[in-house]
Amino acid sequence: MAERTAPAGADRAGSVDRLAADSGIIKTRQPAAAVQPVGSARSARQGKAFGVANRGTPGQGEPEQSGGSAGGDAAGRAAGGGTAGLAVRDNESPWTVQELDAVRAELTAAMTRIAGEVQTLETAIADMMRDSGDGAGDDQADSGSKAFEREQGMTLLANTRETLFQTEHALRRIEDGTYGSCESCGNPIGKLRLQAFPRATLCVACKQRQERR
Repeated sequence: MAERTAPAGADRAGSVDRLAADSGIIKTRQPAAAVQPVGSARSARQGKAFGVANRGTPGQGEPEQSGGSAGGDAAGRAAGGGTAGLAVRDNESPWTVQELDAVRAELTAAMTRIAGEVQTLETAIADMMRDSGDGAGDDQADSGSKAFEREQGMTLLANTRETLFQTEHALRRIEDGTYGSCESCGNPIGKLRLQAFPRATLCVACKQRQERR
């Protein structure tokens, strides 16, 4: 009796899962108070399908803290130099060497991990693109499934690359002494906010204005 051959889609899905498993990707920590953005359920399903920990849309899910007045923020920036002159809010102590080293180590580890995720996704997508070129005899359902898998992979890859860029950008800001200052208004972002979300580039007020647009 002839041996039955597994569907091509199953082979591709198994290949992607094995690539993700070999990469050693783990799920990154999410702030407990973060609000799940619209569409995050679909992103989570995409991340599960490609074996990559889902972080949602880059820039979303940042923890928010109660903000003080703009005058208080300016005073904190002027008076709270701290390590390497990093900005802090007026009710926060300056950055210590140990605190900054801990943030740098977390970002460096995340950069290495996310770079591995990018490489895994690129390999998986390249395999799917190669397999899709040999689609002779595929029916309409198979063609649609292949197109959907490619779309999922490209979306997840774009989000992961953006997170990698944000991580590298945060490390550069630490080195050039601008870490802790809001890139929009220039006020301190807040040490507690950065310790919870090290890639943050906006203070709470500017982040809220951005999300309302």
